[in-house]
Amino acid sequence: MSDTHHQEATHNQTLEKLGWNDFFQIHLPQTDPKKGLPARVVGVRKNSFYLSRGEKEWLATTAGKLTHAPHGRYPVVGDWVLVSETLIHEVLPRKNELVRGASGNRGKLGEGPGREQIMAANLDGVWVVCGLDRDFNLRRIERYVTLAYNCGISPVIVLTKADLHENPEAAAGEVESIAFGVPVHLVSARENRGLDELEGDLAPGRTITLVGSSGAGKSTLLNRLYGTDVQATGAVSEKIGKGMHTTTSRDLIVMPQGGMVIDNPGIREIALWDGEDGASQAFPDIEGLAMECRFSDCSHLHEPGCRVLRAVADGRITRERLESYHKLQRELSYFDDRQHKSADRLEKERWKGVSLKVKSIKNKKNNQWRG
Repeated sequence: MSDTHHQEATHNQTLEKLGWNDFFQIHLPQTDPKKGLPARVVGVRKNSFYLSRGEKEWLATTAGKLTHAPHGRYPVVGDWVLVSETLIHEVLPRKNELVRGASGNRGKLGEGPGREQIMAANLDGVWVVCGLDRDFNLRRIERYVTLAYNCGISPVIVLTKADLHENPEAAAGEVESIAFGVPVHLVSARENRGLDELEGDLAPGRTITLVGSSGAGKSTLLNRLYGTDVQATGAVSEKIGKGMHTTTSRDLIVMPQGGMVIDNPGIREIALWDGEDGASQAFPDIEGLAMECRFSDCSHLHEPGCRVLRAVADGRITRERLESYHKLQRELSYFDDRQHKSADRLEKERWKGVSLKVKSIKNKKNNQWRG
């Protein structure tokens, strides 16, 4: 093997530790060496980015064209980019992205299409972290699971602070009853309970992101898995049961187990965004019964022969779960409609501009002919 090929193989092995694989190799441009080498975004600080190629981290900024790039192609944590020294020239295509509606979108369905917020990119899993204290909420967990499925990413539910609950196994059973097929882990960072079961998800090259409310125990969980404090933690208020936003940025942390973890700031609003069939995957019990309804377009609200409503009456599905299903479906349908309407409006505006331009040319020719 030549020295050049040996160096290239060594570099690829180093990049693989950061999650580089065939997907990104295929999308790596081969024609323009001026765009630099691939590196991963491991931290975001306003208009600058921490990058790594597996050996060290350095700070970089974006080329001017990226500032005005189409929406979604500006770097986020987890992205792979092409960089020459300290200048990022291009964001490589993403395997996936964890997207939610920007803060303020939820519950305001009449105020426009809102904006999307890309929290992280190129993930192998999402850990939904929920504390078994005042943070425990089945409806919120349903929303997080729907969010993950909507982005095409597999969720795992981590129930922290098991030592603070009088019957944590019963709580885990409640979660399993509304999160079919999703792994559910009981964890107590204080007692080191359940941590070993999570380490298998941190295999070399895998990237996991943590989502959950402030005070749910995300940073404490990360610190315990790492073996030392790598993220600041804050106490939960006894008065209101909420934690402080001790995590204020998104950073990709390479773990001793070989995988990587992105710790997100606490989320107050879980606003969904247009995506795949997240609600269908998060509510397979309701979707399965819906196929047996008398009418194919059954709304599961009042129609005769509705198997879903019968299941609610029989106690197989709770009224709260059905209401949560309806609410999530309305949100996804609303944003889907708004985005399609926005696209149609842009197309109409474009053709209106063309029409005005043609009209202006005709008027100019007519004036010249009359003159």
